[in-house]
Amino acid sequence: MKTLVVNCGSSSLKYQLFNMENETVMAKGLVDRIGQENASLKHDSVGIGRITIRSGIPDHSKAVSDMINALTDPEYGVLKSVDEIAAVGHRVVHGGEKFSDSVVIDNNVMAAVKDCVVYAPLHNPSNIMGIESCEKLCPGVPQVAVFDTAFHQTMPKHVYLYAIPYEYYEKHGVRRYGFHGTSHQFVANRAASLLKKPLKDLRMITAHLGNGCSITAIKDGKSLETSMGLTPLNGLMMGQRSGDIDPAVVAAMGDIEKLDANGIVAILNKKSGLLGVSGVSNDMRDIHKAADAGNERAQLALKMFCYRIRKYIGTYAASMNGLDVLVFTAGIGENDPYVREVACSNFDFLGIELDKKRNESPEKEKIISTDKSKVTVMVVPTNEELMIARETRRLVGNNSPKKAKK
Repeated sequence: MKTLVVNCGSSSLKYQLFNMENETVMAKGLVDRIGQENASLKHDSVGIGRITIRSGIPDHSKAVSDMINALTDPEYGVLKSVDEIAAVGHRVVHGGEKFSDSVVIDNNVMAAVKDCVVYAPLHNPSNIMGIESCEKLCPGVPQVAVFDTAFHQTMPKHVYLYAIPYEYYEKHGVRRYGFHGTSHQFVANRAASLLKKPLKDLRMITAHLGNGCSITAIKDGKSLETSMGLTPLNGLMMGQRSGDIDPAVVAAMGDIEKLDANGIVAILNKKSGLLGVSGVSNDMRDIHKAADAGNERAQLALKMFCYRIRKYIGTYAASMNGLDVLVFTAGIGENDPYVREVACSNFDFLGIELDKKRNESPEKEKIISTDKSKVTVMVVPTNEELMIARETRRLVGNNSPKKAKK
C-alpha cells in the first residue's frame, strides 16, 4: 500500500510517499515560498536522487500538481502513475469538537473543517486547498484528515473550558483545543514501546519544542492537559509566538500602538517569542550563538524559554500526582542538550536526575536520565508524517470511514 502524506502550510507544502508494507519512505519533498517569485520544489526520491525545480508556483493547486509530476516523472519519480497511490493522508490543524479521531474525508467533513477556519485562519485554509487539489489530481483515491486537535479531545471539561461566560462555549465553541496532537501521540507511544510498558500505566509529559512549542500531560494513555489553547498562540514561549500573556495586553497595546486586535494578535504570532525578546532570531541556534557572544537579550530569551518549560513540567506533574516519564521531541527538544538540561533542573523533589553524558551523546533516540532517577527522561524523535500514514492505512485498510459528529 503506497500512501502519500501531505502537509500544507500557509506558503509551503511538505510531502512524503510511504510504502506501508514496511513503512519506508519512497520519496519526499518540499514546495517552499508558494506565491513568491523564488518558489521552488525540492524533491528527493530514495535511491534515485534529488532535484530542485524552480518555476512559478502561485498557489497550492500548482504546488500539488508539481508534487504529483515529480512523483511520476519518468526520470526521477517513483510512481508510474497516480493510480499506484492507495490513499492520501492530510495534516489538518483544527478539527474543533467535531473530530476526536482521524476521518475519511467526505463533503460533511470538508464542511466541518471549513467551519474551523475562524479558529485557525493561518492553517486550515491551506489544508483545505491541499485536500481539494489532491481530490482533483487523484480522483477516486481515498483522502484522510488527521487532526492536530484530535488527540486532545480526551481532556476533561474542567480542564479545557475557559473561565469566561459559558454561552461563548455553547454558542461558539470557545475552549482549549490543543495542537501538535499527532506528534504527542507518536512520541508517547514510541516511548512506552521503548520502555516495554503499557502507555496507560504511565504518567507522561511530552514536550514538543520546535519553532512552535507545546507540552502535554498524558495519563491513562490519554491527553489530560496541553499548553496550546483555542489557537496555537497559547502556552509556551515559542520561536515567534508569545505564548501565555495577560489578554488585557491586546487592548492596552492596541490603544498605545493604534492597532486593532487583529494587528496586535499578528505581532503576538509573528514577532514575539524568541525573536521578539532577543531581537536576533526565532532560531534557537542563532540565539545560542548570540548568547555565547554576550548578547544580553539573547541570554534573557534563552532563560525565559527554559523557565517556562520547567514551569509547565511542574504544573503537569502536579495535575497527575506525579511523573514517570518525561519526553523531549521536535527540533529543539531533540537537538539541544542545554535546553533539556536547564528545563530539567530544580526538580529534586520529583527525583529527576539527568545524566550529562547521555544528554550530550549523539544518539537521536535515548534515555538521558541516570539509572537512579525516579523519572525516566527521554529523547524521542517525532515522526508526524509516519503517524499520519499509519492513521490513513488504519482507516482505509479497515474500510471504516468515520463521520463527523452531528
